[in-house]
Amino acid sequence: MDPYLSDWLHLLLRLLHVVTAIAWIGASFYFVWLDNSLEEPPQWKKDKGIKGDLWSIHGGGFYEVAKYQLGPEKMPKHLHWFKWEAYSTWITGMLLLTLMYYVGASSYMIDPAKADLAPWQAIAIGLGTIGVGYLIYELLCRTPLVDKELILGLVLLAIITFLAWALSQVIGDRAAYIHIGALIGTCMAANVFTTIMPSQRALVSAVEKGEAPDPIYGMNAKRRSTHNNYATLPVLFIMLSNHSPMTYGHEYGWAILGALALIGAWARHFFNLRHRGIVKPWILISAFGAFVLLAIVARPQPIQQADIGDAQLNDSQAFAIVIERCATCHSRAPTDDIFAISPGGIMLETGPDILRMLDRIEARSIQTHDMPFLNKTQMTLEERALLGEWIQRKRS
Repeated sequence: MDPYLSDWLHLLLRLLHVVTAIAWIGASFYFVWLDNSLEEPPQWKKDKGIKGDLWSIHGGGFYEVAKYQLGPEKMPKHLHWFKWEAYSTWITGMLLLTLMYYVGASSYMIDPAKADLAPWQAIAIGLGTIGVGYLIYELLCRTPLVDKELILGLVLLAIITFLAWALSQVIGDRAAYIHIGALIGTCMAANVFTTIMPSQRALVSAVEKGEAPDPIYGMNAKRRSTHNNYATLPVLFIMLSNHSPMTYGHEYGWAILGALALIGAWARHFFNLRHRGIVKPWILISAFGAFVLLAIVARPQPIQQADIGDAQLNDSQAFAIVIERCATCHSRAPTDDIFAISPGGIMLETGPDILRMLDRIEARSIQTHDMPFLNKTQMTLEERALLGEWIQRKRS
């Protein structure tokens, strides 16, 4: 595909994915807040089968919302369904995953330092992980464990962390992260398709027939909606993680993913409780404290002089290494087979270019080894160490 057209297609899919995700997550947050904020209705409403109601004001107007215990006596003329937000988010996400990571598998998924894979093998590993991970989740939700929410959550966290570790052994770090995100997103969308929507259709069907709806349908739908609610912050972090190489590019990136997923779900728990009038600020404080502690623990070790002996680079030698290893992509006329335009608009083909980007070079090439991307230009550990020492001297 023409690189220019490819960039516009990437932009279109990213924009659609973000917009639909905002709609889906916004609806999820709103309805969990709504359900947790319902108040005891007056008796005349209870007599009509209303479980709880809520008054609110927004956009210059008052709103009265009521939730029935099971269902109304008869169906209203217009009933709003919430499903396409989930489906369109998953569809655009998978299209974006295909375009970026599968069409460009040789550049985005295969790390020769980990495994010598053919593109089809890397793609099969990614898709297989999503499929197997979803089956494991669905099987667990059909066991008695589903009624023990905390234990189920910890088991799922352990499985996700293990899969992140396993993927990081055979494909690129960024690809490993994004596939865990795709797995979680797939489980969330499947919850809507396989459980929430069928349960709601069963409720509607019962009301239309004049029958009392079976409470099990509402319970199953709410349970899966709650799963989705707690998964939102972890999956959002993963979708944005490509901007944070100190996470996926870390030696223990899989453990960092698990820790941040736990922190995100824990922080979400604070808001879910708060909606029910239970305010426990220590939850949010402990989540922030855990985040700070993780950042401290994961901090990369400074380069030791013993690692490179007495060797030192002068400016010309340092420039030569960066230009050789980085300028194939980061130049005004890239020669890379994938990147026709310099990623992020970052240029590293002259001395002044390099001096302006010392912080970025250190973060992406020295501390995390995230760049060169999948080490396509084969920057050596010695070169990284020498560049790190040179950068430290330039700062002093």
